[in-house]
Amino acid sequence: MKPGRFPSIALAVAFLSMVVPAHAATVQIVMENLVISPAEVSAKVGDTISWINNDVFAHTATAKKGDFDVTLPPKKSATFVVKKAGTVDYYCRYHPNMKATLKVEP
Repeated sequence: MKPGRFPSIALAVAFLSMVVPAHAATVQIVMENLVISPAEVSAKVGDTISWINNDVFAHTATAKKGDFDVTLPPKKSATFVVKKAGTVDYYCRYHPNMKATLKVEP
């Protein structure tokens, strides 16, 4: 190997590690016994939120500011890909006492 070539390879590897995007995560939120759990959860832009309805009746995940409105039939699940950062308070339209907060980081 020629002198001085090894630092170039190390620099290239370091650069590539900064360019490759991190994999998006899936965050699970369960609706059961008229409760959203966890009531507060964090995610990042690009993550998928997976709401799982374990109840025998329908629920929604309805953002107060209109960011999303997901309907969850009984014993079904639904997903939503987070598109922007911020704090989103949401609730179930059918059961307004079911409330939660999604904190999204860039």
